[in-house]
Amino acid sequence: MLDLITQKLIDPRFLGMTLSGIAAAATVFTLLQPLLEPDRLKQRMKLVGEEREQLRLRERERLSNAAAKANLRVAPKAYMKNVVEQFNLSRWLGTETARQQLLMAGYRSPGAETSFLFFRMVTPIAMLVAAILYLFVLKVIDQPVAIRAMMVIAAVLLGMKAPELYLLNATKKRQTEIRQAWPDALDLTLICVESGMSVEHAFRRVSTEIASQSIVLAEELAVMTAELSFLPDRRVAFENLANRTGLDPVKAVTTALIQAERYGTPVGQALRVLSQESRDTRMNEAEKKAAALPPKLTVPMILFFLPVLFVVILTPAAIQIYR
Repeated sequence: MLDLITQKLIDPRFLGMTLSGIAAAATVFTLLQPLLEPDRLKQRMKLVGEEREQLRLRERERLSNAAAKANLRVAPKAYMKNVVEQFNLSRWLGTETARQQLLMAGYRSPGAETSFLFFRMVTPIAMLVAAILYLFVLKVIDQPVAIRAMMVIAAVLLGMKAPELYLLNATKKRQTEIRQAWPDALDLTLICVESGMSVEHAFRRVSTEIASQSIVLAEELAVMTAELSFLPDRRVAFENLANRTGLDPVKAVTTALIQAERYGTPVGQALRVLSQESRDTRMNEAEKKAAALPPKLTVPMILFFLPVLFVVILTPAAIQIYR
C-alpha cells in the first residue's frame, strides 16, 4: 500500500494533473475575488449621502421651525435604547468626550452613543459571568481564592475599558489612513484652487479623486462639503473637520481656511506651504521608524540569530574533535 502511494506521488502524470488543478483553482479564485469583495467605497458614499441629507433636513427645520424632522441615519436598536433610558446610563457611564471619540472613530449615527453606553454596561457583566464560570465553577486555574477573586476584578475592569479601547484602536487606524493621504489631498486641492475653483467645489472634487487612496478621508471631505453647503457659518464646517480627525496637519489647514474666509488672505499660498509641511512630516516619521529599526532588531538577533549561527559554525568543529 505504501509503495503504491509512493509510486502515485512520483508519477509525472499525476503531479501534472494535480498542479494543473491547483493552477486552475487559483486562477478562478483570482478572477472571482474582486466580485466577492464588498464595495466599501459605495457603502461609505452612501453614509455620506445620508449625512448630507440629515444636514439639509436639520437646516430646513431651523429655518422653517418645522415640528418634526425625518431621520435618515441608522437609529439605535429598541432594546439598547430602552436599557440606556431605563438605567439612565448616560449619567452613570457617559463621559464628556464620548461623543467626540465616537466621531473620531467614524461613528456618526444617533445610535452610536446609545450602543456605546449599552456595551459599556453589558461587557463588564459578560466578563464577570465568564470569569466566575471559568475560575470558580470549572476551576481551570488552580490558585487560591484571593488570587482568583483578583482575576475576576481584573476581568471586570477590562470589560469596562474594552469599548474605549475599541474606539481608541479605530481612531488610530482612521488617523493613520488620513495622515498618509492628507498631503496628496492638499496637492489636489491646491491644483483645483489655483485653476479657479472655489474652496467648496475643490474639496468636493478632491473627495471624489482621493477615494481610491483613502475612503476615510474621502468621506470626511464629503461631509465637510455638505456642511459648507448647508451650515450658515462656514467656519463651523472647518472646525468640525478638525474635531472629527483630531490631527494637527488638518487643524493647521482648517485654521488657514478660516483665516482666509475672515480676512481674505490667499488660499493657494497657504495650501502650498501646508502641503509641503505635511509631506515633510510624513517623510520624517518614515525616517524615524527606519532609524528605530536597528535597536528593535538587537534583541531578536541575540535570541534567535546568534544561537543558530553558533550552532552552524561550532557543530562541525565539535564533530571533528569528538572523532
